[in-house]
Amino acid sequence: MSVTQEAINQIKAMIIGGTLRPGARLPKEADLAEQLGLSRNSLREAVRALTLIRILETRQGDGTYVTSLEPSVLLETMTFVADFHQDGSLLHVFQVRRILESAATSLAAQLITEPELDSLGALVDGIDGCETVEALVENDLAFHRAIALASRNPVLASLLESFSSRTSRARVWRAIAQAGALDQTKAEHRAIHDALRHRRPDLAGGLAIAHIGAVEAWFEQTLAEAPPGEVVA
Repeated sequence: MSVTQEAINQIKAMIIGGTLRPGARLPKEADLAEQLGLSRNSLREAVRALTLIRILETRQGDGTYVTSLEPSVLLETMTFVADFHQDGSLLHVFQVRRILESAATSLAAQLITEPELDSLGALVDGIDGCETVEALVENDLAFHRAIALASRNPVLASLLESFSSRTSRARVWRAIAQAGALDQTKAEHRAIHDALRHRRPDLAGGLAIAHIGAVEAWFEQTLAEAPPGEVVA
């Protein structure tokens, strides 16, 4: 194990053990290096690595702090990587999203509250009032975000937020290019909402798979029909 990795492990242990809590400021570099029995260079490399993955953050002139460690913060690195998934690679994003959406929707069917169901129903009814493709996609994003939050799993919700935003351009494109996309989206959202209201986890999860799978299948077909070398997402 490298000295830098050892330094990373020691800082990680301090965070997990509660010596350093979310939002806490790290001791001065010299003091922390002495406390951990490390060189300042090794400690500096460890801090740099942990900053890149959003465990720590350096504030100019104020020192280094532990981040909030919220899932949305820790997953920013993965979101950055997902931004580069275009064309054929985006199909992999759709595949992962399909799996996660099914899991989140199944959980939501068990845990969603009546006020949340009412808000979800309002989004379904609101599709008719979407006058632009962008408004339709925003409604779609809000619908799926509400279900993810109702799963009561913040890590799952953060993952879905990342993958859902990555596929939004493909959904805009589909809404423009495919006849009947608006009516299909509304029907699928209403079916999912009904399954959630009737507390049917298996049905709700299956409908989520079919819903995401429809966009995935359309995108895959569009890729197959595109001229070689054309960027389509």
